[in-house]
Amino acid sequence: MLVTLRRRFTAILGAIALIAGLSPASAMRVSPMVAEMESSGSGAVARIEVQNINQSNLAFETRVYRMTLDDAGSIVEEPADEDFLVFPPQGVLAAGARQVVRLQWVGAPDIAASQAYYVSINQLPVAFTPGAEDNVAAQVQVVYNMRALVVVAPPGASPNVTATSARVATYTPPSPPGSTEVAAPIRGVEVTLANTGRRHAMMSGFNWRLEGTDTAGQPLRIDVSTEELNRAVGTGYVPALGERTFRLPVLGFSDGPIKLTFFQ
Repeated sequence: MLVTLRRRFTAILGAIALIAGLSPASAMRVSPMVAEMESSGSGAVARIEVQNINQSNLAFETRVYRMTLDDAGSIVEEPADEDFLVFPPQGVLAAGARQVVRLQWVGAPDIAASQAYYVSINQLPVAFTPGAEDNVAAQVQVVYNMRALVVVAPPGASPNVTATSARVATYTPPSPPGSTEVAAPIRGVEVTLANTGRRHAMMSGFNWRLEGTDTAGQPLRIDVSTEELNRAVGTGYVPALGERTFRLPVLGFSDGPIKLTFFQ
């Protein structure tokens, strides 16, 4: 008897990955993974390209979710399809084919501060090949959800980010998506960034400089590059009128004060 199994694998490569710093493999590509828009004018339109890198047809649908962060920094999401006009909302791509999805902001043109969303490109399950049950006792279909971070800002708004805290902290790094292994705790650095501006900030676009003392009491300065930051904290997204806490695998500092500055 044929046992048909459909297993949904969510590739958290969009909002969650870019905010948390994860980068799993996928069976389709979405580009760009980050889109910045404005709530009025020519900047109220964005385009996201979906490419099928499978050897078979890819059916997909597009959904939009508003994303906020709670006090613990966890992502809270709610459906928000009504804030955008999306075309096409769904489609079917042949192997290797590409499709541009156009996003038009139709929310309020005078929002007070940046609003974050993710656009979820969801692969739809398709029927198995007729007659396959004659040769296979069980089939597993893996479908992928790819998420692009989309942030809509008021025209002319700007961020204003400062480091309110930087200290040594022991934490357990997140495991890569799909991995069952639990990483060992490390003694890294925890920083909290506050943004008093009306526009969001992507702090991985800057190099970070940490200055303090090592465990022997000697001066210690460590520069963290944009490439290293992207691996550790994704985009370094800090919401408008909000704050984020990041943990970095930077070793060697004592428990004394740590100064954090940004440079390009």
